Amino acid sequence: MLDALDRAETAADDVRGASENDILVLVEKGSHALSFYDTDTGHRVGTVELPAFPHEMVVDSRRRLAYVGHYGVRMSSDSGTGGSAVCVVDLVARELVRTIDTQPFHRIHGVRLDSEDRLWALSESSAVLLGFDEPERDTAPSRAVPTGGVKTHLFSLTRDGSRAYVTGLLSHTVSLVRPQDPTAGPELMNPGLMPEGSCLSQDERTLYVGSRRSAELVAVDANTLEVRESVRVEGDPLRVYAVSDDELLMTDVAGNSVLLLTGDLRPIERISLSGPPSAVSFHPDQPLAYISQMGDDRVSVLDLEAREIVGGFPARTEPDCSALLPRQRG
Repeated sequence: MLDALDRAETAADDVRGASENDILVLVEKGSHALSFYDTDTGHRVGTVELPAFPHEMVVDSRRRLAYVGHYGVRMSSDSGTGGSAVCVVDLVARELVRTIDTQPFHRIHGVRLDSEDRLWALSESSAVLLGFDEPERDTAPSRAVPTGGVKTHLFSLTRDGSRAYVTGLLSHTVSLVRPQDPTAGPELMNPGLMPEGSCLSQDERTLYVGSRRSAELVAVDANTLEVRESVRVEGDPLRVYAVSDDELLMTDVAGNSVLLLTGDLRPIERISLSGPPSAVSFHPDQPLAYISQMGDDRVSVLDLEAREIVGGFPARTEPDCSALLPRQRG
């Protein structure tokens, strides 16, 4: 298997150079797959079948491998044991090359990579953050970190992997854990009711958290966990992203829209969509955001400078997390 990965790496430049357009890699959780879309034409140009109900995904720094958590149930409110694996997809060969077994940890949801491409994956049912020091080769987690929350769903991670901020849907908490310090216990705070999405500011001094049931967006000091700002928002703040040093993007799954805000939580503009947004990814070189709409199975393209929808294309069932693979220029 490693030989296959090495051969894929050798061929990567040739394959990517042959691609004329940007490719959006998209988790389609209802279709149980990872698909590849040409963003210029909207055509699906490849699909990798995955175990039932994959959810979160992250792509490594070389844009060569994707790691997809096997959540195993459709929604967080659904009962069931769920999945217990991380799927490793070769983005060049467009194939599932292996899975990493995470048993006895189930319902693997949030996944992140730090600046050294160490993988971190969150078990919702066990409230444990799993670490993989060499995810290309690891066959099991390298470490397991208790988070102290209940129904832990998503997390934000500092670039160096020294701090993780884990949201607990049922404990109504954010847990600050230090994954690389085995002696450091979790520190908890309450940002509101049913916190789910979060992000760190680009300087990593502020954590932004959307609390869905209390319809709040909260700015938290990332070191002390003290609340700096808190505002009520219209709708359901499912996810929040740091677009720039002083601009945030919030998805409103109830209002079929995304909201742009300043870093101190002042609204800038609301952009309407044709369906409820689930997740957003960003072009690494252009001011474009790709918004997955799980209600009408579509991806919309948002121009962040013009603040308007400039394109889009249909996807398969329940598009969720995505990542943009830019074409190779020159």
